[in-house]
Amino acid sequence: MANGLARVRNIGVMAHIDAGKTTVTERILYFAGRTYKIGEVHEGTTVMDYLIEEQERGITITSAATRLTWRDHVINLIDTPGHVDFTIEVERSLRVLDGAVAVFCGVGGVEAQSETVWQQADRYDVPRLCFVNKMDRVGADFERVVQDIASSLDATPLVLQLPMGAAETFAGQIDLIRRKACLYDPAEVATTLRVEDVPRQYHDEVELHRHVLIEKASEFDDHLMDKFLHDEPSITEADILTAVRHGTVSGKAHPVLCGSALKHMGVRPLLDAVVDFLPSPLDRPAVRGYKAMDNAQVQERRPSPEDPFCAMVFKITSDKHGDLSFLRVYSGTIKGNTRVLNSTQDRKENISRIWEMHANKRIRCEQATAGDIVAVVGLRYSLTGDTLCDTRHPILLDRLQFPEPVIAMAIEPRTNADKQKLAEAMGVLRREDPSFRCRVDAETGQMVISGMGELHLEIVRNKLVRDMGLDVHVGKPSVAYKETITRAARAEGRFIRQTGGRGQYAVVVLKVEPKTPLAGEPPIAFEDATKGGVVPKEFIRSVEQGVRDAAAAGPLAGYPMLNVKAVLVDGKHHPVDSSDLAFHQAGALAFNEAIRKAHPVFLEPIMLLQVTTPEEYFGAVTGDLNARRAEIKQMEQRGKYRILYALAPLGEMFGYSTTLRSLTQGRGTSTMEPHSYAQAPAHVAEEVLRYA
Repeated sequence: MANGLARVRNIGVMAHIDAGKTTVTERILYFAGRTYKIGEVHEGTTVMDYLIEEQERGITITSAATRLTWRDHVINLIDTPGHVDFTIEVERSLRVLDGAVAVFCGVGGVEAQSETVWQQADRYDVPRLCFVNKMDRVGADFERVVQDIASSLDATPLVLQLPMGAAETFAGQIDLIRRKACLYDPAEVATTLRVEDVPRQYHDEVELHRHVLIEKASEFDDHLMDKFLHDEPSITEADILTAVRHGTVSGKAHPVLCGSALKHMGVRPLLDAVVDFLPSPLDRPAVRGYKAMDNAQVQERRPSPEDPFCAMVFKITSDKHGDLSFLRVYSGTIKGNTRVLNSTQDRKENISRIWEMHANKRIRCEQATAGDIVAVVGLRYSLTGDTLCDTRHPILLDRLQFPEPVIAMAIEPRTNADKQKLAEAMGVLRREDPSFRCRVDAETGQMVISGMGELHLEIVRNKLVRDMGLDVHVGKPSVAYKETITRAARAEGRFIRQTGGRGQYAVVVLKVEPKTPLAGEPPIAFEDATKGGVVPKEFIRSVEQGVRDAAAAGPLAGYPMLNVKAVLVDGKHHPVDSSDLAFHQAGALAFNEAIRKAHPVFLEPIMLLQVTTPEEYFGAVTGDLNARRAEIKQMEQRGKYRILYALAPLGEMFGYSTTLRSLTQGRGTSTMEPHSYAQAPAHVAEEVLRYA
């Protein structure tokens, strides 16, 4: 089985929007024999973009999984979205993958969302290789993209291929390790690959870059380093391949390849690189977790069918047949009709059937084993990020952290008959998409949905109307403000009730203080600083839950609290009357009182904006950005275009793409992604309070 696992690759394809991820994936499926007709994004015929919305818009919205084989290796492949509104799809895919292919546009290079997905891969320590796509486009510049990868992403690119030509003269790649040229027959849309000797005019350039490659790769392999330092002529292809693999698997190096997926050029060498350099489950460290929710004892599960079963639910989709839960199996073996433990929720679940997925098509499996990515039917309570494990050997893996929504809109059914249906649909959407939120406004009774952007909420609305048959009315998008505190404060919460018989008794003293936001941390931090058992251990979690429930609505206008640390410093209990309910209520009362004393303020979402504009419209674009309270952080020149990077408040950016097109006669483009939250200016705070 170890030999079988060594031939497994669990990889994802990630990139900025329009870099060509789905086109790369479709070519991979074709050349690996998984499909017999090539799907095209511009024709809406792709396999991996199977939703109607994806085919109409030509973008990936939801991550899709498939399995293929290449050189006797099994590759479980996930195609992820590039649009920032669906970044949760990238996040939860990278959490369970062993490696990734980062696709870059040969013209655009490293773009805003490229940096975001790269940082996500860094967070989960995912080894990756780079594919510079669209080398056939006018303006493609391979060397500049490699420099961008090194400087903007703090990466160590290892150039394994050199392009032969660029734009209309792009003819193929030169493999620096094997000293061979990969040429394609354009008469057959480049599906025919010819491997030949390197053309004479490239000899000197190839030897120079090959020497640089060996020098860099030797840092990751002592055997190659010894040969390189002693200037031995016997450095073999195998020596270089081994060193590059060591550097890639360790995450210290990132091989760079190039091609044009649209014209089928470079896809087969890319598949070879996936097999040669990206890790198998055996190359990854054993997954670590805890024995139970309230136990800090660290447990490990090796990627072996012999270890107890352990898996993570990383995605849920719903259809008329029920929920389909996607699992990454880290250890052990699972069969259909098996009872497992959801250790995150401490509930037993039943896995009734197991499926191998090919986009939206299912293939029945008898079992799933360590290293597999499969979908299962039968889970009733499990959510994205939950751990499933052997009932006799519990383990709890770290949960996923989901981004905070930045935009909201009111939604209501057009008829009373659809009210219950809408509530049920919200539950389905919430299970499918953890970055989507839904709440009922306590004052107006309106249902408010929140998400990562205008496109995100538009897709949600279309799902409700088209897929679920609901007729709904939505309001205009509004900013999802937050509230926080600017100073420390302390308060006491008392929940004491006596109505005859057993009563309720809890006293909680809390201190709250501002907290510096850190990636991957929850918005509200809680700490127990009590001594001497003034609050019994079994009630601490109830106090914490009371604090978190209270933090869902701030004191100013009911927006969720952010960047607050609550410390339990003191309390009192009664040996008979104290209960979980009493301490939950006392914790909420203490928190609400403390934050009122801590000078609460509004926070507004700040977006990272990337604008590309022709040089002649640069002044008009910057003037408009200044009027929107944007802070320009960086500027670059790329040919006749200027690239601007700015931080701008979301509230000022509604309709910006339309304005930009108007200012630049349709030639300017922009992308936005959530960056942080910042204190709202006084005039914005007054406006928010007026309409709250």
